[in-house]
Amino acid sequence: MKNMLKKYGLLVWLSLFLIAGFVFTTVAGYIVSRDTIQQGISEQTLPITGDNVYSEIQKDILRPVFVSSQIAHDTFVRDWIINGEEEQERITKYLKEIKLKNKAISSFLISDKSRNYYHADGLLKQIKEGEPRDTWFFRVKNLKSAYETNVDLDLANHDAVTIFVNYRILDYQGQFIGATGIGLTLNTLKHLIDSYQKRFDRQIYFADQKGKVTLTGSNFSKRGDNIQTISGIQSISEKILANRQSESMHLEYQGDNGTVLVNSRYIPELGWHLLVEQEANSGIRPIQNVFLLNLGISATITILIMVMVLLTVRRYQKRLEKSASTDSLTNLLNRHAFDFVFQQSLLDAERTRQPMCAILLDIDFFKKVNDKHGHLVGDHVLKEIAAIAKRSLRESDVLCRWGGEEFLILLKNCTLEKATSIAENLRSTIENNDFSRTTDLTRTRLGVTVSMGVAECRSNETEDSVFERADQALYQAKANGRNSVYFSE
Repeated sequence: MKNMLKKYGLLVWLSLFLIAGFVFTTVAGYIVSRDTIQQGISEQTLPITGDNVYSEIQKDILRPVFVSSQIAHDTFVRDWIINGEEEQERITKYLKEIKLKNKAISSFLISDKSRNYYHADGLLKQIKEGEPRDTWFFRVKNLKSAYETNVDLDLANHDAVTIFVNYRILDYQGQFIGATGIGLTLNTLKHLIDSYQKRFDRQIYFADQKGKVTLTGSNFSKRGDNIQTISGIQSISEKILANRQSESMHLEYQGDNGTVLVNSRYIPELGWHLLVEQEANSGIRPIQNVFLLNLGISATITILIMVMVLLTVRRYQKRLEKSASTDSLTNLLNRHAFDFVFQQSLLDAERTRQPMCAILLDIDFFKKVNDKHGHLVGDHVLKEIAAIAKRSLRESDVLCRWGGEEFLILLKNCTLEKATSIAENLRSTIENNDFSRTTDLTRTRLGVTVSMGVAECRSNETEDSVFERADQALYQAKANGRNSVYFSE
């Protein structure tokens, strides 16, 4: 129960707040004046619209940010850039898979060294300093944060107006080597705005941090493109632009037809302000005439929406947690999740004074398997090796896909001698395994060998130091003919 409250506390409190608000409005609606109804619109109805729009935006924006982060931290992408961008069709195929899998309108990668702009259909162009359409890349290069979201024309999609998630790619020393990400069409958000405007008879639009109106519905009625110069709302524009919190802010200004109520909130994922407006006089007579009926319907819809949002958020959060910590191909821990496990294991080993060893496993000539039999067979080999390793290890041991054809094994309460023996047994098992027996993708015997490097964790040793010694032992195994196990003293 406590964990549930921690994860969904905000949503639970929001639900209780909305329900309490509607109950209060039901009682107070019969005895309060026009000002009370106006306050209800300002503090309850408009925030509901803003919250619903905000929830939809979060659902559509957070996943692209996560996907872009995965691309930027993928060892294949970084190694491909670092190694000179050879075989451009590999990155093109990779970007196409990312685009199709995530149903994005665009997926892209730009190398800082060559300034080549790659996307799902191949090499698009070269980025140039001074070119207006390329200024975003140099802005991203100098970013202090890991990524940005911005709206721009997508050259690869006939200049469609697109929300881009631009993520910085860093090499293993933390130096900028490129930018990557995916793009989402603005049509989705435009349709969302139109549907809410039609349903609630409110004006919904977005402004950036400088006040420029960036996204509106189909029937945007204001004259001007910046809230600092638009008549009426310019009087509260400083308060709106000064807000950098995602909580709702209630404001009002005098428009041509009287008081206009405004609900504003900052959306950090976009760097935009969401504005929901309604004239105070509009809807007061209908609210008075059909107050009870509308209130009952609204309360029911709100409860249903909150239940659906809770179920959706819960399901989506589970998917995010799993995808953030698990390699999708082998279902093993990925590199990011392993870092947390390793740090905790180091602390446990130091506290209990028990030995702990790390094994770095690399598949020999894995590229030849892909080239000769295809990537599907290569994927099968990776999954099969993961399964063999699982069967060969104890429940307390930790197995993770380190990247590409590399796996990392953490052996708790295990000496270097024992770890080397375990690695040798695993190497022998893999060598004797016929990988064609468990797939229909190849009919001839398929044998694979592996090389391993073993290192025992020393007292007060850092994670990087352990892996460096295991990697050096692995390098010795490769240099001495592969299909062998070497250990680091």
